[in-house]
Amino acid sequence: MTPTPEARWRFARARSEGLPFGMTAAPTPPTPTPYEQLGGDAGVRKLVDRFYDLIDTAPEAATIRALHARGLKAAREKLYLYLTTWTGGPPVYTERYGHPRLRMRHFPFRIGIRERDEWLWCMDKALDEHDIPDEMRQYLRERLHQLADHMRNQE
Repeated sequence: MTPTPEARWRFARARSEGLPFGMTAAPTPPTPTPYEQLGGDAGVRKLVDRFYDLIDTAPEAATIRALHARGLKAAREKLYLYLTTWTGGPPVYTERYGHPRLRMRHFPFRIGIRERDEWLWCMDKALDEHDIPDEMRQYLRERLHQLADHMRNQE
């Protein structure tokens, strides 16, 4: 039996708060998952496309652009799959690649403060341009900032 998006989201939230599965700091009424608030499949795809358009063209992202392959198609697809799963959508990333192991997968790349900040500049700009409630934008921004900082392997 595949868990519902709501169940996956509750598990991720409990884990991020350091609580046992299904427990949260305060009861919350059922709300749409971040995946749903982003616009589902099309919304996640749109966010990822804007993010990688910025990676590809913005001078503010030159350092991290150089870390990527010439073509960004594979990177776009992996981030799309990951964000779909991470935001409470279908578990497409884990079905294809297994556990994300993000830090391990990024370890071959030099990721310091500059690289983290460039990645976040692109993601923040893409989120700012995406039509989602401000509360969700802020929530995603906080979580993505934590995640990006965790990817650092250089000072």
